[in-house]
Amino acid sequence: MASTSLPVTLDDVLAAQDLLSGIVRPTPLEFSRALSDRVGSDVYLKCENLQRAGSFKIRGAYTRMSRLSDEEKARGVVAASAGNHAQGVALAAQMLGITSTVFMPLGAPIPKLMATRGYGARVEQIGTSIDECLVRARQFEAETGAVLIHPFDHVDIVAGQGTCGLEILEQCPDVRTILVSVGGGGLLAGIATAVKATRPDVRVIGVQAEKAAAYPQSLAAGRPVPLAATDRMATMADGIAVGCPGKVPYAIVRELVDSIETVSEEALSRALLFLLERAKLVVEPAGAAAVARLRDVDKGFYDGPVVAVLSGGNIDPLLLLRIIRHGLAAAGRYLQFRVRVPDSPGSLAVLLADLAGADANVLEIGHVRTGATLPVDEVEIAVQLETKGSAHCEELLTALRDKGYSVVFG
Repeated sequence: MASTSLPVTLDDVLAAQDLLSGIVRPTPLEFSRALSDRVGSDVYLKCENLQRAGSFKIRGAYTRMSRLSDEEKARGVVAASAGNHAQGVALAAQMLGITSTVFMPLGAPIPKLMATRGYGARVEQIGTSIDECLVRARQFEAETGAVLIHPFDHVDIVAGQGTCGLEILEQCPDVRTILVSVGGGGLLAGIATAVKATRPDVRVIGVQAEKAAAYPQSLAAGRPVPLAATDRMATMADGIAVGCPGKVPYAIVRELVDSIETVSEEALSRALLFLLERAKLVVEPAGAAAVARLRDVDKGFYDGPVVAVLSGGNIDPLLLLRIIRHGLAAAGRYLQFRVRVPDSPGSLAVLLADLAGADANVLEIGHVRTGATLPVDEVEIAVQLETKGSAHCEELLTALRDKGYSVVFG
């Protein structure tokens, strides 16, 4: 059971649920046959990517902002976000009639920028991370008197996010394991608070991108510890690229969460591709972390039923295209290499026929006819192929080498 000294309680989450009635919609819990077969237990997807503004963030943002005094509302609000919290704050501000300013990192996805502005927020871009934006947001708070709406480090934010956990218990009463993507920890802490109060037997697991994993070292240190300046957060999962856990969620995660686990960039891209192809769901990289973890483990690793929370679906279409290609490559379904052939009529036709004979789909062909190391009687051909998987890749490469081609990668 939860300690009574924790900053957020079940009563806080229940109060937030009443407050959010009619504001947020309960999101669907979808059964995944493909994941269930892989994991060895029933797996359900909690589709927060289908929530208003495209993520769970409206839950916490509205809860926090609706409780401001009239005087605080008149001063306006300020926030820092890579995109999802920005949209949640902007939408909540629009609904409550509050002026909002949001600081977003340079390079934030254009659809998130446009959506935030579309909800009426004034957006400024600064720095390359949420942490840098938070510094500027605090300066703006001091300069203008606007109220900072922190993305995760406030009791009302955590309580609001915890309403997602209440829905999970209602929709899947016999749940045994819940996996949640985690950056600063607001969603994970909220769900853990809601679930553990009545179902302490349920395992609640946080999943971080391994290239932006601040929680493991903080838990080991016994306090929130910022990632070192040398630990550059080079992850596609911008929504959970947070350099230091929040104090409020950290206290809850430390006591209630069973484990924090990490996933690679390759696992994230494969999960996105899987969700597109098999679940017909558009999910952003941060939102796919739980599914990425499920696809990484052996059958029977988690007790079921299992619920994986898809925390958001706000993804730039151009990034989605790159991630699809990355996911295809990680799954062995995309192959790129170069071969040299005689610079004579018919050489390309022969290569294409050999590729067709190996049942590979040619996506792109490029020629290099001159080069310092290229003989005058040869041409180098760069090939991009779609294949059926890793085994097919190996069969294709073996067939080409058996026909005398020298295959070069990179």
